[in-house]
Amino acid sequence: MSNLFLDISLSSRYLDYFIPRKALLRAVSTVLPRFSGEVLDIGCGSMPYRDLILHVDGVDSYTGLDIEHALEYDGTPPDLTWDGLTMPVADHSYDWGLSTEVLEHVPDPAHFLQETYRVLKPGGFYFFTVPFLWPLHEVPHDVCRYTPFTLQRIMVDTGFKVVQLEALGGWNAALGQLLALWIRRSIRNVMLKKIISILAMPLIWLLDRTDRAPVHFSEGQMITGLWGVLQKPVVG
Repeated sequence: MSNLFLDISLSSRYLDYFIPRKALLRAVSTVLPRFSGEVLDIGCGSMPYRDLILHVDGVDSYTGLDIEHALEYDGTPPDLTWDGLTMPVADHSYDWGLSTEVLEHVPDPAHFLQETYRVLKPGGFYFFTVPFLWPLHEVPHDVCRYTPFTLQRIMVDTGFKVVQLEALGGWNAALGQLLALWIRRSIRNVMLKKIISILAMPLIWLLDRTDRAPVHFSEGQMITGLWGVLQKPVVG
């Protein structure tokens, strides 16, 4: 079965996923060479990046963790399940944690991050992505959208050091993403949707190609989402 998180090509059928999933894969690929040891994918879903992670030199194992009764995309069950309160993992167990497009579904992000902090080894890392510009999804479990300032505050309060915090995309990506979403999700006539999708493909490609994610989070900037790397300090 094709992995639509990795096999990303511009098509009329998946026009609305082209820009955001390219951005996610770009972020994952940026951090991927730094992964090592034992890796825990928190909120793993269908575990789309599992094979990529397991092929990294230095990675010893990959474990997918998700809540019980979570959506099982592609019928792929997680390796471990939890109740959303306490991860069934001993303290200081993992070298890396990751959560892609998960935190927007977490009702209590401070508690979630405290649990993540607990299961990481001292000096361990946590990689995450969150959307900023995306429709309601997995309703009613879509609970928030984050600014970089709120994310940084919550993560620092938990005890993490923020190593990186970057935008997934800027103005052009935002325009392309919204246009593609409007075409694919608001137009009801199937034939009209198909025609407009095909006509819009060159523009979506151009907007993605020319996008420049903001380097600084300043007044008036647009972002499509955020990604970052946190580190649990080494306690002497």
